[in-house]
Amino acid sequence: MNLARPLILAAGLLLIWQLVVVISGVPAYILPGPLPVAKALVSHWSALQGHLLTTVIEILAGLFIGALLGTTCALTMILLPLLKRWLLPILVISQAIPVFALAPILVLWFGYGMASKIAMAVLIIFFPVTSSFYYGMQRTQPELLELARIMGAKPIAVLRWIVIPSALPAFGSGVRVATAVAPIGAVVGEWVGSSSGLGFYMLHANARMQIDVMFAALAVLAVVSLGLYFLVDKVVTTLIFWEKTKEIYNEKSM
Repeated sequence: MNLARPLILAAGLLLIWQLVVVISGVPAYILPGPLPVAKALVSHWSALQGHLLTTVIEILAGLFIGALLGTTCALTMILLPLLKRWLLPILVISQAIPVFALAPILVLWFGYGMASKIAMAVLIIFFPVTSSFYYGMQRTQPELLELARIMGAKPIAVLRWIVIPSALPAFGSGVRVATAVAPIGAVVGEWVGSSSGLGFYMLHANARMQIDVMFAALAVLAVVSLGLYFLVDKVVTTLIFWEKTKEIYNEKSM
């Protein structure tokens, strides 16, 4: 049943897509139908594979570095509250500037290779992880902290055994959000300047008016992004198993 639901949803979306093309009569160079896109996907699959590998590496590297950086920033603000007053505004400013505006600068600094695309993905990813993990640690139950204080637990032990485990569900939510937005940074960076990647391939297909090829690359990117999200969601749910158990218990209680 879990597999049937996404298949039914995908079939429904394809049907709506085809109906829009047929009813509206929109030209194929503006919106091709599912069948021409599928043919373009098959005929250009060998080229798409190489560009897909580049984009996937950029997304995974950006996700890993961004999650690591976000975790480090959150722990730093918890351990050094005075530093939070200086660090938090910097984090907010980094998100207030549109990533599209930063993309040309990053390409100028890091070049046309993967480094600039990974940096772009990191900029988008690290803030959701930082904010969710930090505020998750702040929402630790006061009763647990008071009990640890009464028992004479050291601050580092409280952080390790109480604060961090309590914040892991919030951290998991941040990682899920970061996984969903990770492809944005990689693709935007490829649009600004690159020599490979699905974003690069889409841009050049558009310039050659190969709209079906562009949609084929977009479809591949969407499928890979969805697959990565569900994989990360499965891993997070498995690791933070007590949160799922709590949800089931609450549902039964209601």
